[in-house]
Amino acid sequence: MKLKKTLVACTLALAALNPAFAQSAEGHPDWPGAGQLFAGVNYQPVDRTLEQVKRDVALMKQSGFKVVRMGDLAWDYFEPEEGKFDFKHFDAVMAEVRAAGIKVILDIPGLPAPMWLHHKYPGVDITNQAGTRLAPAERYMDNIGDPDYRRLATRMADRLIKRYAKHPALLAVGYDNEIGNGYISYSEADRKRFVEWLKKRYGSIDALNKAWATQRWSRRIGKWEEVRLPYADGPGPAERYLDLRRFWSDLTIAVLDDREAVRRKHTPDKPTLSNYWSWSGRKGFDYHGSYRQHTTYGAMGFYAGEPIYGGWQAALIRAGMTTPTWFNEFTAGGPGSYGSKGWSRMWAHFVLLMGGQAALAWTYNSHLGGEEQALMGLIDHDDRPSWKLAEWARIASDYAKLEKLGFPRRVEPKVAIAYSFDNVAAHSANGAANSSRDYLKTSYQKQALGAFEPLLKDNIDVAAIKLSYEDLSRYRLIILPGMYLLDKASTEAVRKFVTDGGTVIMTAQSAKVNEHNQWHGTPLPGGLTDVFGLRTNEYYSVAGTLKIGDEEVKGTIEHYEVLEPSTADVLSRFSNLDGRPPAITVNKFGKGRAIYLATPAQPQIMRPLLRSLYASLGIEPGPKTPDGVFAREVEGRVLYVNANWQPMEVPIAGAMKGVLGDQRWEGSLKLAPLGVELLEPLN
Repeated sequence: MKLKKTLVACTLALAALNPAFAQSAEGHPDWPGAGQLFAGVNYQPVDRTLEQVKRDVALMKQSGFKVVRMGDLAWDYFEPEEGKFDFKHFDAVMAEVRAAGIKVILDIPGLPAPMWLHHKYPGVDITNQAGTRLAPAERYMDNIGDPDYRRLATRMADRLIKRYAKHPALLAVGYDNEIGNGYISYSEADRKRFVEWLKKRYGSIDALNKAWATQRWSRRIGKWEEVRLPYADGPGPAERYLDLRRFWSDLTIAVLDDREAVRRKHTPDKPTLSNYWSWSGRKGFDYHGSYRQHTTYGAMGFYAGEPIYGGWQAALIRAGMTTPTWFNEFTAGGPGSYGSKGWSRMWAHFVLLMGGQAALAWTYNSHLGGEEQALMGLIDHDDRPSWKLAEWARIASDYAKLEKLGFPRRVEPKVAIAYSFDNVAAHSANGAANSSRDYLKTSYQKQALGAFEPLLKDNIDVAAIKLSYEDLSRYRLIILPGMYLLDKASTEAVRKFVTDGGTVIMTAQSAKVNEHNQWHGTPLPGGLTDVFGLRTNEYYSVAGTLKIGDEEVKGTIEHYEVLEPSTADVLSRFSNLDGRPPAITVNKFGKGRAIYLATPAQPQIMRPLLRSLYASLGIEPGPKTPDGVFAREVEGRVLYVNANWQPMEVPIAGAMKGVLGDQRWEGSLKLAPLGVELLEPLN
């Protein structure tokens, strides 16, 4: 009872600190929050005998695993024929897991749909943009907008959650593994659904024609029946392409809302930990503008190849949440299929720096058939434990030591990078839609990483947020790196943030188009020329060299914009260009300031610019580390992670003790390749 009261108090405290948490986590008094870390594994018992399951679970327990994720990708395991459910084998699996003291994330298998569903309900098949109906050759080839799919997937979720809602092993629920990675479909039924979506959005044909600029090149639409689905792979005008992406995003969110309604019905006391892939290039969805509807804690599959992108992924899935992040699928040895010793352990500690609470290896068993046969799990194909199991047992042991020492680490960023699904879609290649903006030689993603990299290397926490969805007063600095599309709500959010005392940095290629993906017919940046105290219009394909403080830096991207300051002051000029045009300007607006960078965001330029702002913003960089070593202070201790393949030496002040390695260090810490250590002062 005392423990439960403590957990309730923790939940209420988090809710008071974060309104988003209050909305999503209220009603989860049994949720283990502060002071607990979870190492575990993904497990698919669909082709394991009960005898094998018992051996598997015994090894999980022996390895110190606290949680297992099951149920994903297995719809026909539970429902082999329509309306005929079979839970006998999974009941036995759940019983074994419970007996071992391991908790379960039950992942509702909405994807992929069973073959029987495709055969009986052909609307679930994907139709490509050429009009050809495709057989479900791989797991993502389901049309989730089809009414029969939604009806039967909701029934599946209802039966599964209801059956295990009160099971003592149940910890949390997940929805539709990697739902953002599906395919766009072009059936006649999809076209009709798209038309209905457009009617609700625009109301009239005249409004649609205006939004799609159909007066250009004889594209006018006379009646709703003439509307066709735009081509995702081109050719096609940019306005229509953006609405195509929005339409499929809204359908995806509607499916997630279906699942969330079932969870609230049967397990309102359990949180959601769904393995989303909202930024998938295939389809994706607006997670950053909807997560409060269907998410309790940010969770994802984590297969980072290098720290910058890995850190950015962690920021993307956390969005504006201050609650811990779960890494539901986790690289079990990479890079590649076979693995490298120390790789998983390094990343398991890296995500702790990012505010992670759990790492679950993908996967427990190496697959004998189907997809991913050569992706080695913790157990080899002949059922013998591999060296990976021992490494993950070490991760579990590490987590057991760290969870009493201030972990999971609470992340409260003062710096945010603007992100929106619409902006990413506006940047995406779409055949002829690119011909009018050939100067866009970098994607939003590259600019975002260019802004994120120096902050990560300075060991500073960063949020990735949708401007119109969050309380911006939590941040002191917001960066808009290549926000090509900035809609009205986001524009007004930026204006208010600066007026109220915030600092923004906007880079080249920002605020060029409105919410319809049409160029502003006003001075640029659209709607914010007074905030930035300038206008910018022309651009040239030349790489500029500029000076920031005492540091001279050269851009590597051959593009810069011509800035025409009005009330803005020039902070830096290009030294290698005729007339030394402005490179960086700053404008005082309201109580804040707006900084404009005439080049795309590049690490070598963003680093000195950001460092020149830290002191005035009250932003304290984290511990100083060599390149490729990352660190955070946690309750007087410092966790170091070496992401390099060679040993690194880190300067430290005085004498310290290694909690993980139980070794004394003075003056410097020597980290092995991919090595980690938590240092605490000697008593």
